[in-house]
Amino acid sequence: MKILHTADWHIGQLFYGYDRNYEHQQFLNWLIEVLGEQQIDLLLVSGDVFDLSNPAAASIKMFYTFLSRAIKVRPDLQIIIIAGNHDSATRMESPKPLLESSRIHIVGMTERDSAGAIDYDKLIIPIRDTSGTVVLWCIAIPFLRLGDYPVVSGSNSSYTDGVSLLYKEVYELALSRKETGQAILAMGHLHAMDAELSDHDISERVIMGGVECIPSSAFHHDICYTALGHIHKAQRIGGRENVRYSGSPVPMSFSEVNYKHQVITMELKDGKITTIEPIEIPVTIPLIRFPLKPKTLTEVLFELQHLPGSSENPHLAPYLEVRVLLEGPEPSLRHQIEKAIEGKYVRLAKIDVSYPTGTIKDDETVTYDRLSELKPVDLFHKIYESKYHTDTPEELISLFNQITQEVQSKENNS
Repeated sequence: MKILHTADWHIGQLFYGYDRNYEHQQFLNWLIEVLGEQQIDLLLVSGDVFDLSNPAAASIKMFYTFLSRAIKVRPDLQIIIIAGNHDSATRMESPKPLLESSRIHIVGMTERDSAGAIDYDKLIIPIRDTSGTVVLWCIAIPFLRLGDYPVVSGSNSSYTDGVSLLYKEVYELALSRKETGQAILAMGHLHAMDAELSDHDISERVIMGGVECIPSSAFHHDICYTALGHIHKAQRIGGRENVRYSGSPVPMSFSEVNYKHQVITMELKDGKITTIEPIEIPVTIPLIRFPLKPKTLTEVLFELQHLPGSSENPHLAPYLEVRVLLEGPEPSLRHQIEKAIEGKYVRLAKIDVSYPTGTIKDDETVTYDRLSELKPVDLFHKIYESKYHTDTPEELISLFNQITQEVQSKENNS
């Protein structure tokens, strides 16, 4: 049996305001070809199919069209999809009865029985070969939210211990069903301990408000392969070849300029994984960081003029991140850059602004008592110097004092 692992498609995502439907469609077209050429028998999608819990109609159509095409290319293909944190668990599961007749399984949530206990049975899926014989048991666990995992009494890390216990108990149930020659595979959408994060991962973890991590030891060593999603860089976890993130198929941030996106294929034989191989995904829309290191605005504007120009297929133009070094505020920055790239074969996505490291030293933390002693202009000084690493211009100080006086005058008159 040949297996393919992918995750974090994020269909419907906007990249700095740009629609990515074309990129996602090109990836799915490529994936259809790979399923046929590699004669894949089992496709694993480890969460975050969509970028939004309420995806647009175009995104939903793209996803289900892919499923239909995949089954036509490989009539015996089995597909297992788990929901990620970006997916709506209930929305993902709504077509479940219809899809399972096509050997497509979607697990969006953990369910509970009449006694309130987690129904582990619904998290285990038997995988059969073309003769109908079970060769593999798949533990398919979606992204787990509060209440989706067991409560471990006395635990100092309820999430980590609860999720680890869930994997342990589901594995033991699968093991009780496993027969000689069969294997057990696991899926998950989670943040594994020591995973290397991309810029997008880091910002998303901050937005989510937590970085709860699951150790690789949560996945039993007798599990033949653990297919993970949630982190956007492909990587092994815990030094184990068979515990992996496949990564996202399209770039999620400019930190991935030189990063090669991939899907992972493997072969199951006699209950064991014999080969694990990545397949590089072709880049549809390149990313450009310009210049490679931040330069002054004058230098950047001059160099931007030398970018190649073209009017053909503007929707395929590379995404551009401009990196500029400023001495202070520059209100017309974006306008100047947009004017410099007029007619160039790029699309401005991001302006990365940095400031020189100056000689201004940060004061010690300002206490409440000290704060009450400071004048508004003193706070203005501190904020400006902290951000721009340089002295506050006299012109700005004068304007600030003028505004302060006007505010105080209005307050006195009222």
